[in-house]
This record gives sequence, structure tokens and C-alpha cells, in this order.
Amino acid sequence: MIPEIAKLKFSDGNNFFLIAGPCVIENTENPFEIAKLIYQITERLKIPFIFKASYRKANRTKVDSFRGIGDIKALRTIKKIGKHFNVPTITDVHTESEAITAAEYVDIIQIPAFLCRQTNLLTAAAKTHKWINIKKGQFVSAESMKFAIEKVKHSGNEKIMLTERGNMFGYTDLIVDFCNINEMKKNNVPVILDITHSLQHPNQSDGVTGGNPEMIETLAKAGIAAGVDGIFLETHPNPSEALSDGANMLQLDLLEDLLEKLVRVRNSIL
Repeated sequence: MIPEIAKLKFSDGNNFFLIAGPCVIENTENPFEIAKLIYQITERLKIPFIFKASYRKANRTKVDSFRGIGDIKALRTIKKIGKHFNVPTITDVHTESEAITAAEYVDIIQIPAFLCRQTNLLTAAAKTHKWINIKKGQFVSAESMKFAIEKVKHSGNEKIMLTERGNMFGYTDLIVDFCNINEMKKNNVPVILDITHSLQHPNQSDGVTGGNPEMIETLAKAGIAAGVDGIFLETHPNPSEALSDGANMLQLDLLEDLLEKLVRVRNSIL
């Protein structure tokens, strides 16, 4: 199931869609270069593309971690990218007022995993009448995400997506239960697998979130084989220099090869 907003010129509906971009807007130039390469690859492979970037990082381990270049400056950058490449855009919000502000600049409002139970936030996002992507919390079951869906629908918004991003397995690891994909698809909404965040190692003793990027391809192939509608990943030209989540991001020059493999997997199961 491809959400109407992501179909664009690819109307056969046989491919998965891709939500991708940098973790956060680090400046006003680099995101355009990232979006340009993703756009070129996805156009060739006929993969519907949604550009993703956070305009502000609210959930950081350390108080001195990079949080953003300024809300409006970053949101304007995301909007310019969407307009330039004619692709939908998505960003995450953390409060009711942020949902209202971000809705002026992006096409899809994303609810972070840690906030998927926040009724006021879900309601405020729903009332923007934008598409809403709700990330499943690391602490909730796939079955319980129906209640998050109900909260959005109660406010008159039927445009909902769900994203799997793993469950806590101990204190510093996440594990993906692929049964969650099928369970969440029972809600008749698009279901996405967040590859890169599912490979995080949060709560490290040095205050910097770790990751396991060498498993990106394995997890992505498994997700496509399990029938996800979309893939979510964060990518950067130089992950080691990224200002947020570099430890689990995909290096940008590896993206094309990965997507080619995923298209082959997708075609093999149709």
C-alpha cells in the first residue's frame, strides 16, 4: 500500500516507497546534495521518494549535543527541497505547537517513537489534516498501535502510516520482530520499516548513541521480504562527521546498490 501522497508519477503500485534523508538539517547546502542523489536513484528505479529530515533534534542524550540550525531556517530548507525536486517531505514534531508550525512547511507529520502514546500530540497532528506517520514505540506492542490510530481518526484524519523501529532488548539494544509488520498491516494503513534506527545502540555510557550499520542491508532485505510498504533510512555522505546519529546511518554512496538489491527482492515476491 503506497500512500497517495507518495505515488507521484509511479502509478503501478508494485514498488515499495522510500523515506530517506539526513538525520537533521545541519546546514542549508548539504541536504540539497543528499536529496539530489536520492532523487536521481529513485527516479531511475521508479521508487516513490519522500524526503526526510528533522528540523530540530529534541531527543539527545547529552545537553551539549547538536540540536539544529534554527527551527524556521531548517523548515524552510526542507520545504525548498520538496518544491525543487517535486517530492513530499516529512519531519518529526514533539509538541502540539510544533505540529501546527511544521504543517506549514511539510507534507507529512511524524510522531517520534517515544511519543506515540501522547494523546494531545496525536490529536494536534491529526487536526493539521496532513498525513501522519506514527513510529511504534520501543516499549509498545504492534497490537497496541491500533489505539494510536484511533486517536488520529477520532480527530477526523484518516491519513495514517505506521513505522516499525524495533523493541528494546535489554538496555542498549533493539530487536525487530517481523511479525509486527503483519500485525500492523491489519489496520489497513501503510507500514514502514525504519532500518537505521532499528540498528541503534542507545544509552551508551559515553552519552553517544551507537549503531550497527553493517546490518542495514540484511534488515532491509528482511523487511521487504516480510511485505513492508515502505523503507525508512537515514543517510549521509560522511556518517562519521554527521552531527546526529552518524553511528547508524547509511553512507550515501552505498544507497544505490542497496536499493537495487531491494527492488530485486521486491520483484521476487510479487
